[in-house]
Amino acid sequence: MTPPDKSTDPAVGTLLAAVLGLVMLADWSGEEWYRTAAGVLVLPLVALLSFDAAWPRRVFVIVAGALVAAAALTRDDWSAITGAGLGTAAFIAAFFTALATLRNASASSPSIQTCGRFLAAQPPGRRYAALTVGGQLFGMLLNYGALVLLGTLAEANAAREPDPEIRGHRIRRMLLAIQRGFVSTLAWSPLAFAMAISTTLVPGASWAAAVGPCLVSAAILAGTGWALDTIFKPRLSHPAPPRARPEGSWASLWPLVALLVILAVVVGGLHIATGIAATGVVMAVVPVLSLGWVGLQSIGSRPLARVAMRARDYAVRDLPGYRGEILLLMMAGFIGTLGSRLLGPLAAGTGLDLAALPGWQILLGLVWLIPLTGQLGMNPILSVSLVAPLLPPAAAMGVTPADVIVAITAGWALSGASSPYTATTLLIGALGKVGARTVGLRWNGAYTLVCGVLLSGWVVLRAVL
Repeated sequence: MTPPDKSTDPAVGTLLAAVLGLVMLADWSGEEWYRTAAGVLVLPLVALLSFDAAWPRRVFVIVAGALVAAAALTRDDWSAITGAGLGTAAFIAAFFTALATLRNASASSPSIQTCGRFLAAQPPGRRYAALTVGGQLFGMLLNYGALVLLGTLAEANAAREPDPEIRGHRIRRMLLAIQRGFVSTLAWSPLAFAMAISTTLVPGASWAAAVGPCLVSAAILAGTGWALDTIFKPRLSHPAPPRARPEGSWASLWPLVALLVILAVVVGGLHIATGIAATGVVMAVVPVLSLGWVGLQSIGSRPLARVAMRARDYAVRDLPGYRGEILLLMMAGFIGTLGSRLLGPLAAGTGLDLAALPGWQILLGLVWLIPLTGQLGMNPILSVSLVAPLLPPAAAMGVTPADVIVAITAGWALSGASSPYTATTLLIGALGKVGARTVGLRWNGAYTLVCGVLLSGWVVLRAVL
């Protein structure tokens, strides 16, 4: 998530809040008419978001309209498959709305800033590892806001270095540590779109069943980054000056760790106890936790009034400020879902039978297909929404739904590190004052290839054992 602008639009905020409520009710009650109603609200929401959107965003809306027209002309069930696309768009809008509450609450938390400054000020020997851990912890809470927060602090830290040679190496290594730590969370976090979308699209999949092997993927992504940074550490043309001891201590991390532990225990506990999808639990728990966090920050200063004011500001100012990003994500999900429904009969007509292939080959293809399509400008939400519904059932491939999730989230993480069109590379490039293609292909090229090979081995090993 990029920082919101200062625009205000109560209608957009109200519609997003209503979509969140309806999708959450659908997950918790099992009544599908709530989800249908949320899909209906997507139509006026898209109209409002498109009104002053940039043209690249509007192109996605035009493509979505063209797909609806094609469906109406070629399919008798066009309204049903269009409704499925609207349902996906509603889910994405609801999930985004819920997650953004954490970023809103963290913006006024002094402990978050203190923790970030401490991590950015670590000496060279442990700075990369510290920022990788920070990228993971902050990424779970703030999503793309973690890149902005930690990246800005890293940039400020590097700017104080008088030696231009050291300054150049430091900012690149710090930004890469943050980015690679962040993308490793995409492989397993229930707060990441990678896990939320894939578990929704793969029949029989759940976060509880997939989180174990997905954590191995995350360890591969984070560990490989640290290993490459250590092995290929740049050599200076002159001796490095002595470094001052960073202010603060590792104890400054405890509020962040405590918050994440509470979040993990509550989400995981409710998910296992109720059987409700982890995404449904997240959409209910995260806003409540965020409101409680704001209240704790306001103890002694009319906390209830402060919470009410922040909730109002969030709806009328912060959410509309994300309008371009919300529109892009919603349309990516809609286009992928509707497009897969239209492509299904065409693929069957060609005689292509994916079920005839060994399951491990299909999963291996997923690991590489998502980052490759990312090089062509396809958002991972679009590519996964398009491809996942075309896959044979996991049982027909001889694998488990968890195996499919491991492959999809691994490919999603690789795309986040390498695609010049994703928010991660765009933000890191802006902070490092280089192009997103430089970040994705030059800075992360070798990292992506090494991680791709290791993740491929892990996915195949899971599938054949």
